[in-house]
Amino acid sequence: MKKKLLASILTLTLAVSMLAGCGSKETASSDAESEVFKIGVNQLVTHAALDASYQGFVDALQEAGYEDGVNIKIDYQNANGDQSTANTIATKLVNDNNNLILSIATPSAQACANATKDIPILVTAVTDPAGSGLVASNEAPGGNVSGTSDLNPVEEQISLLTKLVPTAKNIAILYCSSESNSKIQVDLATAAAKAAGLTVQEASVSNSNEIQQVVQSLIGKVDAIYAPTDNTIAAGMPTVAQVANDNNLPVICGEAGMVEAGGLATYGIDYYELGKLTGVQAVKIIKGEATTDTMPIEYLPKDKLTLTINEEVATKLGITIPADLKTE
Repeated sequence: MKKKLLASILTLTLAVSMLAGCGSKETASSDAESEVFKIGVNQLVTHAALDASYQGFVDALQEAGYEDGVNIKIDYQNANGDQSTANTIATKLVNDNNNLILSIATPSAQACANATKDIPILVTAVTDPAGSGLVASNEAPGGNVSGTSDLNPVEEQISLLTKLVPTAKNIAILYCSSESNSKIQVDLATAAAKAAGLTVQEASVSNSNEIQQVVQSLIGKVDAIYAPTDNTIAAGMPTVAQVANDNNLPVICGEAGMVEAGGLATYGIDYYELGKLTGVQAVKIIKGEATTDTMPIEYLPKDKLTLTINEEVATKLGITIPADLKTE
């Protein structure tokens, strides 16, 4: 009887030990999962520049030893050009308790900044964070938002227009009226164009469905179009190019992806490099080496600017590329 009792006690002890061991493993597993740094991404729309920014961001993290699914977890979301969706995504990323949020393009950045004042937010592909109400100043953000600016060399881009289309007298600036990012560039481009002796006509759309009609309305009225880094226009660039190129109307663009989609030329930033610059900022935050409130908005250096010319489009439009502008 004593032997049976002793055996029962030993069996019970072993069972309790096994259960305790399982509990320890589960706790260790939970602790390991909690150490994974969570990054939520809110990208406004799919087009070459924003896609390149995101890829650069991911690659910079990986180069620093942070890989999605290993020691960080990235929740990538795309609003497909819809502001209400961008707002919904922002709320989701906050409710999911991400440790950091990457906002790609101004409307997405504004959505995230409105959704939280606590979670660090890095923005990219935003022309003027201060002008868009995202930070107190670009030099000293003072809150939970910082990041990188895609401010283009607008004056140089207008100069490029005059070199490629030297007979141009009247130009249109094509942009989406709902993007503060674009309005800033419109003002800069207007000043640069007037200084170059050009007459400027603003051609705005409120959504992508209006692009074709607005571009068609410019035929015969202007000699060239300038399209800044506007997300709606960039996403709809194939439509812009089809109408403009079929009517011998050159389009100077804000970034290379728009040129690849049918624009004539640009002199601008490399969005992949811009994304990498943002990724370097993220690494500093992950390591606890910096915080957004004292992290200045950063810009790509001048040596990262590139000239991109669509020679096929130039040939179609009968434009001769000056020798000093020819790319390798």
